Amino acid sequence: MLIKKTVWFWKRELMAISIMITLCFTGCSGTTQEETAVVETTSEVQLAEQYGEPNIEKIIECCLDIYEKAADEKRDVDLEMTRSIINQFGKNGYPAVDSKNQIDMTEADKVVQFCKMVEAREESHITIIEVDYLGGLIKYDLQTKDGNVDVTRNYYRYDNGKMRRESTGSYQANRWEYTEEGYLMFSGDWFSEELDVLTLGEAVEYTALRVQPLDETCRELNRKYLLPISYKRNNMFLVDWSEDDFGELNFYDMYDILYPKVYGKYMSYAAGDNMGGSAVYRIPREEFENVIMTYFNIDSETLQSKTIYYSEDATYEYRPRGLYEVEYPEHPYPEVIGYSKNSDGTITLTVNVVFPYAGDSKVYSHEVVVRPLDNGGVQYVSNRIIPSENNKEETWHTPRLTAQEWEEVLEGT
Repeated sequence: MLIKKTVWFWKRELMAISIMITLCFTGCSGTTQEETAVVETTSEVQLAEQYGEPNIEKIIECCLDIYEKAADEKRDVDLEMTRSIINQFGKNGYPAVDSKNQIDMTEADKVVQFCKMVEAREESHITIIEVDYLGGLIKYDLQTKDGNVDVTRNYYRYDNGKMRRESTGSYQANRWEYTEEGYLMFSGDWFSEELDVLTLGEAVEYTALRVQPLDETCRELNRKYLLPISYKRNNMFLVDWSEDDFGELNFYDMYDILYPKVYGKYMSYAAGDNMGGSAVYRIPREEFENVIMTYFNIDSETLQSKTIYYSEDATYEYRPRGLYEVEYPEHPYPEVIGYSKNSDGTITLTVNVVFPYAGDSKVYSHEVVVRPLDNGGVQYVSNRIIPSENNKEETWHTPRLTAQEWEEVLEGT
């Protein structure tokens, strides 16, 4: 058992070091915008000639005025601005969607028809625009023949009155699926000169575009209650729990996520210089309980039984996540697909777990009950995994180490 744990810890350590190196290189890159700007690729030119595709200038004309106005007003790219850009593309006949899948795709029927052509192994072509929230967009040019799909993707970003292309690449999709949940999901290895230093010129792209529309209230509820928590470094939506039995819900993870929302600042409790996570703090009872009890209807006695509490000085033990608890960088996101208002004032949300990295638009589904408060806040009441033989494992998640596991780690250092 100890040998297995040691191997597991070394895997985590190597993964963390790899992530740190990647971030270091990314942060030290000295490539200028002019150096990364490129001319039209041969594939784009051939594509336009073969299918009579409008050139990029015509596409940019659809959104340039909106970007220019936002720049003049010193306005950040927000949801409504992105919606205006997408609608403008739709008026000009282009399928377009946002990078967070928060806005209904325009011209979705064209994408559905293209997917049918892929399935029928016929020849076809389509251009899809994905608008991000950083002042840029990805132009996907998709060709299909004999059931294969070739992807040319170009990223453009608004800068000083112009849309400048910052990266380009092409690949054949090694995975392609139009899912039952209404998503177009594809992935493939593509060459990029911009990434050559880090990846020897190759990168893997995982794309998930919601094609079918979604009720706007579902989207609003998702943004308000699910997305602020999501699935990163916590198990709130991975396990069954309720106000009557909080089960395996980890309140330390919830403290990490909710602290900035309650106090309006990030925590100052660091993992320690050795990054091993051995730093241990004692947090005053009032501070810890204020964070948790703002979002959960839980009493002190129950919370203390779910954590490590020292009655002699009224403090909660707290150990920040460290090296051995690092998670993979790719995480899924929640999508509310249905809701019902209950007689007691709570709302039951039906949620799908969407994981682009795995090419899965429904890893599993779960029901979340929330209690909206008069002050605009919310209490989370329960979570329940909806049973299904198609449910997948939450491969992205790393649980926080238990006290016993930490003892084993410290004994081995």
